Amino acid sequence: MLLGLLQIALTLLIVVAITPLLGRYLAVVYLGNKTWLDPAINPVEKFIYRLVAVRSQEQMTGWQYTRNLLYSNLAMGVLVFLLLMLQGLLPLNPTGLNAPTWDTALHTTISFVTNTDQQHYSGETTISYLSQIAALGFLMFTSAATGLAVGIAFIRGLTGRPLGNFYVDITRSITRVLLPISIVGAVLLIILGVPQTLTGPATVTTLEGATQTIARGPVASFEIIKQLGENGGGFFGINSAHPLENPNAASNLLETVAMLCIPTALIYTYGVFANNIKQAWLLFGMVFAIFTILVVVSAVGEYGGNPLINSLLGEQQPNLEGKEVRFGWAQTALWAVSTTATMCGAVNGMHDSLMPNGGFSTLFNMFLQIIWGGQGTGTAYLFIYLILTVFLTGLMVGRTPEFFGRKIEKREIVLASVILLIHPIAILIPSAIALAFPDTLAGISNPGFHGISQVVYEYASAAANNGSGFEGLGDATLWWNLSASGVMLAGRYIPIVALLLLADSMAQKQLVPETAGTLRTDTGLFTGITAGVILILGALTFFPVLALGPVAEAFQIAKGG
Repeated sequence: MLLGLLQIALTLLIVVAITPLLGRYLAVVYLGNKTWLDPAINPVEKFIYRLVAVRSQEQMTGWQYTRNLLYSNLAMGVLVFLLLMLQGLLPLNPTGLNAPTWDTALHTTISFVTNTDQQHYSGETTISYLSQIAALGFLMFTSAATGLAVGIAFIRGLTGRPLGNFYVDITRSITRVLLPISIVGAVLLIILGVPQTLTGPATVTTLEGATQTIARGPVASFEIIKQLGENGGGFFGINSAHPLENPNAASNLLETVAMLCIPTALIYTYGVFANNIKQAWLLFGMVFAIFTILVVVSAVGEYGGNPLINSLLGEQQPNLEGKEVRFGWAQTALWAVSTTATMCGAVNGMHDSLMPNGGFSTLFNMFLQIIWGGQGTGTAYLFIYLILTVFLTGLMVGRTPEFFGRKIEKREIVLASVILLIHPIAILIPSAIALAFPDTLAGISNPGFHGISQVVYEYASAAANNGSGFEGLGDATLWWNLSASGVMLAGRYIPIVALLLLADSMAQKQLVPETAGTLRTDTGLFTGITAGVILILGALTFFPVLALGPVAEAFQIAKGG
């Protein structure tokens, strides 16, 4: 057990060490300051701006930023849907795959354009190389860049700056953040054994003399942006559990760090924008503490194993069901909590096989969405809780709530409420409908409490734009494709619109002079109150679901049922 916990600790130390370095670099990029990439990237960006007729110095209002984001995402979605439906007629299709069904293509398009990457298909048998690269790979960059743009625009508005220009933000997110890191990461993955080829599947003769076909393709480039952009959609059906996506411990470490580095760094980036590094570290520490507790809870559950199996064996054995031996219980537990904390959704083991501790942690992450949260948007959600905490504490002491010298009034609270309420609505209502018809709609493969978790997890994953699943659920149906698509759209775009309008509202407010009675938000006390508000709201909203799912399952297993 000690070795497993040491592996987890080492990974987390690397992430903490990277945070200020990457966080400072992101601040430089989005503040428009000079970087060492300028000589190579500036001409490329200027060409892009001329090509799409963008005035790079023009600032957008909240509504302008929102409209341009929605229009661009719609155009990208239509393009990708057409590519998927026509893939049987297009090149780079060595296995001659036909187009998926229209509902699978629609679900896949919406899934990738919303940065969810939830997959109701197996990649190697459904999607051609061209579709993987030009359709899904393209959206992996643009959807992640869209989230980053929203997060940065929100931070700008919160700190009293203009929101910026959406097209500039999305371009800089790709050219100066996602693409450079992805190139380096892809090269490292190739060195570690991940394939990068346009050659078709390999046919080999096994040791027993049988013939086996091994799927391959341009995997390394797909894999790194999958992790870095919090996308999560696998090139192969079993995602990062596949040996050609994640062959060894070194690749697993690289992919875990890639998954965590940007969401963690963005909190530090906020500190640079706000000129308040102290508050950034306090918030980082708060989120890191909750994250670490969830990792430990999950790891202990996996190490302890299943009591029913242990009683049959007469000894304690870790739970290795649904896990790759090369990763073991510790790295699978860390990955499961990390992928649901960052809304990445990639898996290196089957979440359906996690002990109830792991099921609780993964669901809890997707319910809260701020540990560490999605690409860019997770940081914005964290500050929604901060604004709400300021409002509540202001009411308790009888003062008008202020954040960064700007009053928080009815408009801001209404928008914050929309952001927080749409998530449980998008999860609980469709879950109730599916569970009301377990034979015709739900597709549950496990009876009882675990079956409830399967259904709720799928909609929580869709609403949080996560994409992972309790596999075993029969989700390749018209009902699941259409209902999950609606949940993904609601979970992505309604909060984004509200976030941008809230940021615009804060940016336009007049500064209120600081007085002796001004509530400081960069103290340990305020950070502790914020943690309490987050946990209380999460418990009040979702605890009944957790009680009916993983908590009840844990009691059932403990009693030997």
